[in-house]
Amino acid sequence: MSDAVAAARTRIDRALTALERKINDLKARPATARPIEDDDLFAIPSGNASDPGLRDRIAELEAAGRDASDALAGAIDQLRDLIEVRSDAAPVAEKDDGGEDDEAKED
Repeated sequence: MSDAVAAARTRIDRALTALERKINDLKARPATARPIEDDDLFAIPSGNASDPGLRDRIAELEAAGRDASDALAGAIDQLRDLIEVRSDAAPVAEKDDGGEDDEAKED
């Protein structure tokens, strides 16, 4: 599971880096410059809109996103349940791990 999370984090980091680069490029352009083809950062490239491989990949990514969302929702529910159980339970006495016995401290 941690490998999948690490891979997802890597993909997200790469996507954010690409997005930041596009944003910076768009900000650096003068207002009078002619529009560029991919100035919509979230649009599907028009030249590939009919590509079945691209459509399949987009559907696959959307399904993975829904799966990840469902998994996160389940994890949140479990955490809420654990917090509720913990708050309903009697407080746990803290243990003194100072390394010395309490009697030795009194002497």
